[in-house]
Amino acid sequence: MRVIFMGTPDFSVPILEALVEEGHQVVGVVTQPDKPKGRGKAILMTPVKEKALEYQLPVYQPKKVRDPEFVRVLKEQKADIMVVAAFGQILSKEVLEIPPMGCVNVHASLLPKYRGSAPIQWAVINGEKETGVTTMMMDEGIDTGDMLEKEVVFLDADETGDSLHRKLSQAGSRLIISTLKKLEEKTLVPTPQPEEGSSYVKMLKKEMGDLDWTMEAQALERLVRGLNSWPGTYTRWKGKTLKIWKAAVVDREYEGVCGQVVHTDQSTILVKTGKGALALLELQPEGKKRMDTAAFLRGYPVEEGTVFAMRVPDGG
Repeated sequence: MRVIFMGTPDFSVPILEALVEEGHQVVGVVTQPDKPKGRGKAILMTPVKEKALEYQLPVYQPKKVRDPEFVRVLKEQKADIMVVAAFGQILSKEVLEIPPMGCVNVHASLLPKYRGSAPIQWAVINGEKETGVTTMMMDEGIDTGDMLEKEVVFLDADETGDSLHRKLSQAGSRLIISTLKKLEEKTLVPTPQPEEGSSYVKMLKKEMGDLDWTMEAQALERLVRGLNSWPGTYTRWKGKTLKIWKAAVVDREYEGVCGQVVHTDQSTILVKTGKGALALLELQPEGKKRMDTAAFLRGYPVEEGTVFAMRVPDGG
């Protein structure tokens, strides 16, 4: 089939690869504009653009995909279908109606649960045992189109946002090939999404990683895993940011205030929480590298009774 592919981050790359390797004719790749990144503000290509250029595919980076001039460009491609995976812009009705076979979205959840952005991380944060990928026909709503196929993915006990991201990306690459084949054969019957069980998840923001020690240890541990690697979780120690990369739940109650270090030795830091305690296993001091707790304590002794705190908002 003649396919226009729309995607931007790492999640989208295996899906583009699958389309090309399966022999579909990708007539255009649409991705977000390049942006400056890092301290040097170097302009970096999106992961999808990098992969598309490897395949020598035409790349388009409109600021707004609904602009009339770009809509004309899309129509000129004479694509049979569009495949969208984490593109980052809302498609207008006019764009959705361009390909005769419609627009298929690869969404990283088992719809109708976890519509919206960041479904991968929220599955970890909320303690889900399973999630998955859904292909759906796009409509003007946000992740509300008719469902086509699903693939279930189970979460490991130590699942992180990053590891689940990789699993679901690979699942999406398999599922889109199956979906396109069945659409071409006209053997798929789209299923409307039920409103029962539907939910939307909010975007991730950096301040979400500021650990609130009054939360239960179990919820904090899931947050650490879910926000690994972005935006990451952190606390404040000696006026500086201390990132927490890995933690474990200790099902025991301690005296003291929430955020207080209730036990420490050569390789252990236990912090009291709203319920239970959190063992800090991997940390990163501000401006330093990530390290395990034993290595951290060799350079940064932490006394029992120390209290970690949330960042005080500006002006607060």
